[in-house]
Amino acid sequence: MSKEILYLLLPEYADHEAAYLTQAIASDELSIKEYPKYTNKVLAPTMAPVKSIGGFRTMPDYSFETMPDNYAALVLVGGFGWKMPLADQVAPVVQKAMTEGKIVGAICNAASFMARHGFLNHVRHTGNGIEQLRIWGGDNYTNQTGYIHSQAVSDGNIVTANGSAALEFAKELLLLLENDTPDKINMFYQFNKQGFCTLFPE
Repeated sequence: MSKEILYLLLPEYADHEAAYLTQAIASDELSIKEYPKYTNKVLAPTMAPVKSIGGFRTMPDYSFETMPDNYAALVLVGGFGWKMPLADQVAPVVQKAMTEGKIVGAICNAASFMARHGFLNHVRHTGNGIEQLRIWGGDNYTNQTGYIHSQAVSDGNIVTANGSAALEFAKELLLLLENDTPDKINMFYQFNKQGFCTLFPE
């Protein structure tokens, strides 16, 4: 299996939505991992810097023209860019990934993009509510009964989440990627979900 995880960023991407995942891939509770199982890479339509909602400018590692064929997972980071015409260029990238059986994650508006292009029609899924999926998906979204009103849903190689579920999104992808043991992944989740003072009271 390839060691690279590709994070697909569009303009006005949501900074926080990949933060837990990228952190857990690259580091443990003490420091940066010397030998991580995976490496984080940024993918964008072109090699131009991509500006986030919060104003960060991120330099892509790959464009659609230079991206590798062999990678471990494709993570679609949410944000406002999924409403732009530019987002339609992502559809062939996702279609190829799904055809090849790669892990695909989509959070927030990226999950709605998945509905728009029919990518959720054969998996259980979630997103920013069933109504948004219906509006974005239109006639291409035919699996409304597959919607689960949950923070994050994993089915097969597809993980979806709503925009408030960055941590749950990370947990489901970390489990699917077998980034660590389930116990350690759950510990990471609980630490960030409950907080230091709750888990370690005086």
